[in-house]
Amino acid sequence: MTSRSNEGRGPLYRIYINRLRRSLDPATVPQHVAMMIDGNRRWARQLGLDSAADGHRAGAAKMREFLEWCDDVGVRVVSLYLLSNDNVTKRDSNEIADLIEIIAELADELSRFRDWKVQHVGSTVELPAPLVDVLQAAQQRTSTNAGMHVNLAVGYGGRREIVDAVRSIISEHDQRGGSLEDLAESLTPETIGEHLYTGGQPDPDLVIRTSGEQRLSDFLLWQSAHSEFYFVEALGPDLREVDFLRAIRDFASRHRRFGS
Repeated sequence: MTSRSNEGRGPLYRIYINRLRRSLDPATVPQHVAMMIDGNRRWARQLGLDSAADGHRAGAAKMREFLEWCDDVGVRVVSLYLLSNDNVTKRDSNEIADLIEIIAELADELSRFRDWKVQHVGSTVELPAPLVDVLQAAQQRTSTNAGMHVNLAVGYGGRREIVDAVRSIISEHDQRGGSLEDLAESLTPETIGEHLYTGGQPDPDLVIRTSGEQRLSDFLLWQSAHSEFYFVEALGPDLREVDFLRAIRDFASRHRRFGS
């Protein structure tokens, strides 16, 4: 998988990359990085390509590279925002069909690469059955892997995730025969966190978004309460390893207070 951002990289670039890598303290590398890949369609338009699918394919290729960069510096969990609920219901049907095919190919490929553990996070309600099958197969295939944990946010919406978590809590409480008063008393942020799609995982330390856009777009709303954010001007397929390493370096320089 390649994109045009790989072109024209000479030995000086590699020297600089290696110097950046060596400057990173493993103790300051974020444990969980969330990536919002954005700008794929604009990238395709700027190059005069035939369709948005060309941009999405380039973006998917970049995500494979991005995961390798994360793994190589010691990140333990990566969450990729690939397809939102809003995308499914509001975008052109032909574009969504192309995206679904691209995401299925990516999920299958990632489940056969290195020792990564792939997990689908999101709702399957609006997703076509073939894509759900691929995501479930990727998750099952990698369930015993011990490498980096890769969350694929597909059919994902932060608000829906919170609603689904609360519904799950209510359902479990009802099955135990508890009262409404007991439920209200037992409801805590920790309880909700345990019932999210990412339950049991650390919250993202760092959220990165490409294309210069500075908004969350309904991604990991609950989990990112204390996350650091880093915005990159490059469009998704043009993201470079140096951009990523600078984001990690910038994160390491920040003083995180967690509300204190």
